[in-house]
Amino acid sequence: MSEVMSATVLRARRGELLVCDCATRREVVVHTDQACCFCPGDQVCIRYSGAMTNSLPPQISADTVTHMCCG
Repeated sequence: MSEVMSATVLRARRGELLVCDCATRREVVVHTDQACCFCPGDQVCIRYSGAMTNSLPPQISADTVTHMCCG
């Protein structure tokens, strides 16, 4: 089973994104090899296992990250 998070990219670095989760408004670090494909302000859909660390900010490992389509 997997979870899906809708988020806004705040920062993109090699191997990770810092995003703002649209549902909770909290920042989350997303570990992904796809980080270079995204820029701050991008709206993304993140599929992950559902496991999230209790660190500040929390961290997840993404299975996939895709751009959200508008309209």
